[in-house]
Amino acid sequence: MITRDPDAFFCLARSLDADFGPATARAAFLVAPDGFALAEQSAQDNAYMADAAAFDAARASAEHRALQRAISTVLPTVCFAGNPDTPDAVFPNNVFGTAAGRYVVGRMRHEVRQREAARDDIRGFFGGVLDYAEIDLSTQPHPCELTGALVIDRARGLGFCGLSERCDEAGARLMHEAFGLRATLLFDLAPGEYHANVVLAVLAGRAAVVCPRGFADPAVAAAIAGFYPHALSCTEAEHAAFVGNCIALSADSVWMSAQAGAALAPAQRARLLEAGFRIETVALDAVEAAGGSLRCCIGEIF
Repeated sequence: MITRDPDAFFCLARSLDADFGPATARAAFLVAPDGFALAEQSAQDNAYMADAAAFDAARASAEHRALQRAISTVLPTVCFAGNPDTPDAVFPNNVFGTAAGRYVVGRMRHEVRQREAARDDIRGFFGGVLDYAEIDLSTQPHPCELTGALVIDRARGLGFCGLSERCDEAGARLMHEAFGLRATLLFDLAPGEYHANVVLAVLAGRAAVVCPRGFADPAVAAAIAGFYPHALSCTEAEHAAFVGNCIALSADSVWMSAQAGAALAPAQRARLLEAGFRIETVALDAVEAAGGSLRCCIGEIF
């Protein structure tokens, strides 16, 4: 099923067991922020990006190394070299995604990001080292920026796809098929939002972090929150601090940036603890100048 109807979607979702696959990834991959700088094309539709003067390449690199060290304590984490010709490559989950036995290459909206999809080393890692089958969506015309636009409940095989300039309905359908999902809910993002994973996270199949202001229709945000036994509805301050851009890297840990962790209200923190998650944070202030946060930096290997 792929639909815009929340009632139909959740009617099906409630009938599904959490047996689609592992709820969290078995490994992660990163791309180093080499040549970290403002990507002017991406800034056209990413309101979270800072001005060029705010980009500090040395500090971003140090933060990124600290991120790899931190998450390597939870799961194996590889890091590919960056490239000054692809300044947004620090957010690889938009371009490369995985499901059992296969990897997907997304079609990016902006040419500066389309270059990332041509990397032979990353394709060689998935196709040659891991022996995953390739599903290449990068050459078709519909934007589909993978797990930036599509938030996936891996335990149930459910997709939540936010439509914007970065993903249209045809692109959403292509991703739904590529990841082999049972059902995908389509919804419009609010004006000024570019990716669903900035306003929504599904954590190990049992919790959701929702930023209602990021949805064109707040009722969709409420329906998603109502489906999960543990749900956080973020304030505008939490939304702006990238609380919604968090990720569960194990059954008992949720990761977010230090800025997000500082913005998280005590009651929200308590909800995550009640859901069985310890909260881990990593300082990413310099990286966040590029308009994404911790979850955006992490490519998941299933």
